[in-house]
Amino acid sequence: MSDLQIAPLTARNWDHLAELFSSGNPSFCWCAQWRGRGRTGSREQAEANRALLRDLTERTDQGALSPGLVATRHGLTVGWVSLGPREDYPRLMHSTVLAPLDERPVWSIVCFVVAKPARGQGVGTALLQAAIGYARDHGATTLEAYPVDTSAGRVTAASAYAGTLPMFQQAGFEVVTTRRATPTSRPRPIVRLELT
Repeated sequence: MSDLQIAPLTARNWDHLAELFSSGNPSFCWCAQWRGRGRTGSREQAEANRALLRDLTERTDQGALSPGLVATRHGLTVGWVSLGPREDYPRLMHSTVLAPLDERPVWSIVCFVVAKPARGQGVGTALLQAAIGYARDHGATTLEAYPVDTSAGRVTAASAYAGTLPMFQQAGFEVVTTRRATPTSRPRPIVRLELT
């Protein structure tokens, strides 16, 4: 995928991300689900979610970590991955299903968005590899994610926003536990990759 360019989100490439998020489910989510504690998944919250991500993006100019990575190909935005230290995601910190496993400092990968025309072309895998490199370069020692287990059959693209278990396993992540919200809900694996 030599024509794919992946870079941290900054104020300089914000328009690229806005282009990707202007269509489909991200148009109201703006990758805010795990970053807030209140309602973030409704269309009424779209502008507040956008402002939250924009604010995080502008902080990168003052030396803060980027909230994620943007993938472009031939000038078009084709993908996004959200990652950072687990404590950057308040909802994740307070989740019952995805509650912290231990006291170790971990970075979390929580969301992928791949433009519909680019799906099935390895964009998600390339973003995952870039996320591993970004986390390692910024001092992370353990990387954690919460992918969808597809062993029971296909899932919709909207349900696979956290990535799929096989994608993470192929990148070297190992399942450290599996949890369920209810006895009948789909199992949710928690995977880790040691970076040291």
